[in-house]
Amino acid sequence: MFSYLTTAHWLTIHGLVTVVAVLFYVISSHVMQQRRHPAAAIAWMLFILLVPYLALPAFLMFGSRKLARPRSNTLPDLSRVRSTDAWAIETVVALGQPAPEAYHDLNVHRDGQKASEALLDTIDAAQSSIDLCTFILGRDRLGQAVVEHLLQKARRGVHVRLLLDGMGSLMERHPNLKPLVDAGGQVALFVSPLRSSLKGRSNLRDHRKLLVTDAVLATAHLWCGGRNMATAYFEGVPGESPWRDLSFDLSGPLVRQASALFERDWAFANGRPLPLPAQLNLSALPFSLDGAQVVASGPDQADDTVYSLLVTAAYRARQRIALATPYFVPESALLMALCLAARRGVSVDLLLPVRSNHRLSDLARSRALRSLAGAGGRVWLAPGMMHAKLAVIDQSLALAGSANLDSRSLFLNYELMLAFHKTTDVRRFADWFDLERMTARPYVATQPGLIRDAAEGMLLWLGFQL
Repeated sequence: MFSYLTTAHWLTIHGLVTVVAVLFYVISSHVMQQRRHPAAAIAWMLFILLVPYLALPAFLMFGSRKLARPRSNTLPDLSRVRSTDAWAIETVVALGQPAPEAYHDLNVHRDGQKASEALLDTIDAAQSSIDLCTFILGRDRLGQAVVEHLLQKARRGVHVRLLLDGMGSLMERHPNLKPLVDAGGQVALFVSPLRSSLKGRSNLRDHRKLLVTDAVLATAHLWCGGRNMATAYFEGVPGESPWRDLSFDLSGPLVRQASALFERDWAFANGRPLPLPAQLNLSALPFSLDGAQVVASGPDQADDTVYSLLVTAAYRARQRIALATPYFVPESALLMALCLAARRGVSVDLLLPVRSNHRLSDLARSRALRSLAGAGGRVWLAPGMMHAKLAVIDQSLALAGSANLDSRSLFLNYELMLAFHKTTDVRRFADWFDLERMTARPYVATQPGLIRDAAEGMLLWLGFQL
């Protein structure tokens, strides 16, 4: 009798915990307007139903996907800019991003050495301010050089701010930053996992990489791309080839958009009220097709901006789609859009490494690669580690920056891409892609065995966390 009552009592408690966990998930998702892909929602629900005691704490720590951000009640009137060539601008603006602005002196870095030279030269040329945001700042030759150059500028009175991601700082140690702080520089950690677990933000990462100097001066300059501030991403560590990556720098009014994004991230990291985003200047219509736009993606945006732009681009493409990414675990709608583009005759080229630095991601990508190849897309496997992030659509759009083509980048991380519309510069990014593709070999799809097929399915179930 005692055993029966004890079992019944335990079952009652277990049922109550499960019900409470489910209700908490449903209510919090509704109140916080956490729109999730059906696969992610199903995964959370199954986790809660099967193991509520683990699932509820995990959801509290990692469940946030979008932070509260007011959506504009008025949509811009784009009728004066609507044209066949302006679909990308229309889409970016409709997603709440800034209108195109002019830029000049675009420099697409040929290799890691040129990228590091441009990075340090940009820091050295700063006259009034330096704002640097990166996911990883390595405790190595490159990371130390960056800190040393920042230190010298701080000692000369330049206002220096360094924003590091909390998870990135755990993944790889950064150099000693105390001398920089002592010299007047400011350092902030974006969402420290050790301090934010109870706020449900531990799974949010600032993956943006940008360096803005002299933001309010005519000499304003932006260095941006996919490279972390560590030696492997530039010139390579001893005994290993450098990672293939993409970065660029430019000057002009466009830099103000990147500076405004840094200001919002800096305020959030320091627990201050976020500055309001700039309102769209409708008097600037029609927009110029020779400008570029900062496209921010992440929990601070009402929409999944980069993802939505890529899906739209796949359906709007007429001649070519060229994609470079280290990790290819796309959401089903994006994969379907790319496959349909290939089936209707668009040349779809995907460049990624033979093996990336994330083995689980390499396994999870297999189904998507087989689907794309089966639809007529061409997949190219680059030797070594290829870390670049690029999308080129026809001759109308080049999208370059920090976002990978996986669910973590497109739905969870804070990411930054720049959308270029000037035909000559779109071609420059396309030329970079074609040069990298020359060293790659074609992918040949093979059918997996039963065990591998099951493993791929399990990994895709967890795809939002890869």
